[in-house]
Amino acid sequence: MTTATVRGGTVKVGDYVNFKSDYEQVGKVVAIKTNPWGSAMLVLENESGFGGDYLQYATRTQELASDCWVE
Repeated sequence: MTTATVRGGTVKVGDYVNFKSDYEQVGKVVAIKTNPWGSAMLVLENESGFGGDYLQYATRTQELASDCWVE
């Protein structure tokens, strides 16, 4: 996949999206994949590390595109 639909628009690799994991966070899209159920997954990166208890210090995460948004 080269693009994915999120709330507020369409994104591609290199764009930034918002998502919620413990609280609202921002990540850069570094890859777009399809999960086994056919839904778009965004591989997100934050070189400084994400926050919160769940992602604490992780620099990469995968989130459903449907759970992300752009402002």
